[in-house]
Amino acid sequence: MLKIVVDATPVDPKQSGVGFYVANLICALDALQQEENFQLGVAYQPGLKKWLQCNFTFPNYLEHYSQKHLLPLPVRISDLLLATSFKPSLAYFEKYFGFPDILHGTNYSVYPCQNSLKVINIYDLTFIKYPNYIDSVVQTYARKVKRCLQWTDLVLTISESSKKDIIEYLQVDPKKIWVTPLASRYHSDYLCGKNIQELENKVSYDFSKPYLLFVSTIEPRKNINSIITAFNFLKFQYKIDHQLILIGKKGWNYAPVFTAIETSPWQNEIHHLDYLSDELVALFYSKADVFVYPSHYEGFGLPVLEAMTLGTPVIASNTSSIPEVTGDAAILIDPNEHVQLAEAILKIISDSELRQDLINQGKERAKLFSWEITARKTLKAYRSII
Repeated sequence: MLKIVVDATPVDPKQSGVGFYVANLICALDALQQEENFQLGVAYQPGLKKWLQCNFTFPNYLEHYSQKHLLPLPVRISDLLLATSFKPSLAYFEKYFGFPDILHGTNYSVYPCQNSLKVINIYDLTFIKYPNYIDSVVQTYARKVKRCLQWTDLVLTISESSKKDIIEYLQVDPKKIWVTPLASRYHSDYLCGKNIQELENKVSYDFSKPYLLFVSTIEPRKNINSIITAFNFLKFQYKIDHQLILIGKKGWNYAPVFTAIETSPWQNEIHHLDYLSDELVALFYSKADVFVYPSHYEGFGLPVLEAMTLGTPVIASNTSSIPEVTGDAAILIDPNEHVQLAEAILKIISDSELRQDLINQGKERAKLFSWEITARKTLKAYRSII
């Protein structure tokens, strides 16, 4: 029986980014074990604080998996090893993974185990293509990734756009790269049966006021200042009734966004909401007049898919992976042209027929993505190297 171990270290109770992908992938793989005749194990490394306390317990959200493997070394130290020349030392840790047939490193790295085939996730190449959009931690990825590729048997990525970048910038053989897309955390009737009024009461926003919505981390790459500029233009030129809602945790270099809000003549109509539960984010998606996502660069662009899934018309960038996700089900604009963004917003909020057409097309497009599909594609990729 094929024995697979997936690194679950990035999984977090508040799922986002890499952790969101890993949590959903291992859950979907877990459900396929009997049907597909393989054994799934999850690996975990403690954080530095837990390691210093000699606390090697598994997090509660991983406890239900039957095959668990603990590597008693914090990521901060193992990343240092992966970025240097300690290959023999790293190979020593193979025993902690239980000598699997396939070891899947899910966060831009994988250990050079001698008796296992090695799989690595590379989600995007922001750290190489757009170094001005990353923080000091991500700046270290390039050296680590290039070193891990020396012993990697298979690369998984989340879009054809990212695959193209990996081929071009890292010179990886295209035959070694498989695309396994993301999927939404929601389904189309996610909010059915839920007490909407009760959900609305959990946030301080008057839902009788129409709004434009953005959901993602507050950071430069997301191009949020262009949204604010377009919003100001629409308020001034067309006196639109809408509010602007930005949902997302503060990432890095977020100060310019909040400066733009504070200097806007309509600052009282721009609302930043920090991390919210999945239910509340779904509520905001479902009630938004338009979802706007003019990001400069995305490995996939998951919020776009989530908006379409929940029936929100989408305006997004015509760059990187986003057109792969939207197909013809969204209005795509040049992220550097805030007037284009404003005109697209005005078009949707002024034309109910267009808005409904985008909603219908978005829901149909979203059906092409699911975590079961992702898991099955991942299994097919694993088996391609056996």
